[in-house]
Amino acid sequence: MNESAYRELKFSCTQCSMCCRFDSGYVFLSRADLSRLASGLEMSTREFADTYCRVIDLAAFKQLSLAEKPNKDCVFWADGGCTVYEHRPLQCQSYPFWAHQLSSAEAWSQAEKECPGIGIGERHSAATIEQWLEARRMAPPANAETLFAEDE
Repeated sequence: MNESAYRELKFSCTQCSMCCRFDSGYVFLSRADLSRLASGLEMSTREFADTYCRVIDLAAFKQLSLAEKPNKDCVFWADGGCTVYEHRPLQCQSYPFWAHQLSSAEAWSQAEKECPGIGIGERHSAATIEQWLEARRMAPPANAETLFAEDE
């Protein structure tokens, strides 16, 4: 879907937690995400990564992702919600306005089947959606292999 195809999309989070629970997935962290989360929990970035993250090997390079609990819930999901909401990663903040979900009407329709908040509530302009996409482009996931190289 190009920008003209998403002139305006409706989305309001219903706090169903379907994007945070029940299914394995990746929450890739940029350096800024890692710093914000670590600072919010009063930890060093290394300590945060060692405690709450896992490394995902994507062949070309390795990326840092939040860990999951054994039941596939996000490591920060508890008591009906996100325990680090005010510090949550950009990937979480920008949901559902992700490039792959906006790539076609079919992709958006599939996302709508999985998220009860898509298609209801607040209208988001193309400019707002593009801001989320640009924010994600400007904060790529951290390369886990080089992330702490300066520490060593």
